[in-house]
Amino acid sequence: MSKTSEIEAALNDAFAPSELEVVDDSESHRGHGGFQEGGESHYNVRIRSEAFKGMSRLARHRAVHAALGQDLIGRIHALALDLGE
Repeated sequence: MSKTSEIEAALNDAFAPSELEVVDDSESHRGHGGFQEGGESHYNVRIRSEAFKGMSRLARHRAVHAALGQDLIGRIHALALDLGE
């Protein structure tokens, strides 16, 4: 399973989002630190979920990192998050 698919599955399971977009942005980081040939090193994630209601920005980020788990987070160089209700 690709990292993109792992991210999508984990976030769908944890947050039942109304909107989820996971973009592998690795190619635009070619030549920069953390770039891996074949991609799957840099991600932009946009997620909207009622589960985030009442949570601070920091709490939302922590919740996403917890949902993804240390193993998956450890295999990603950069993760940009756009989180909302």
